[in-house]
Amino acid sequence: MKNELDYLLGRDTVMTSDTNNGMRRIVEYLTSVPAWYLATSENGQPHVRPFSFAAIDQERIWFATANTKDVYRELEANPLFELTAWKPGSGWIIVRGRADLDDTAGEETLYAAWKHLESIGESYDGPHDERLVLFSFTEGEAWLCDIDGTWNPIEL
Repeated sequence: MKNELDYLLGRDTVMTSDTNNGMRRIVEYLTSVPAWYLATSENGQPHVRPFSFAAIDQERIWFATANTKDVYRELEANPLFELTAWKPGSGWIIVRGRADLDDTAGEETLYAAWKHLESIGESYDGPHDERLVLFSFTEGEAWLCDIDGTWNPIEL
């Protein structure tokens, strides 16, 4: 079992040598900041909220939320999303994609998500609480951006 800090930071799953370097870069960036922001849209109105869990499992990046939250309902209706984060001295990251709400993440990732969300004040009846859901994405694009206007693609 991994140490508690690794679970809380979403670093619970083994990133094998087969893990895409772009996915690795994205998860390492997102787990190095306290929060990052995910945007959805409903009836043409953007909605942005903080997220803080990201992990790699089954060669996919996974995020955690609850199926009782507006973000989940919005992704069901329109799966297109964009996320961003900024880390001083490292530019900012942008990831776009189509949410895949088919929660097939492994046990370690589910446990890590539960522990992480509990650590930030959410409450679930364990990692198998039916409200707790993980989602990944398809059709992804990602960039690391700089203040000078450059957008450096991250290969997924």
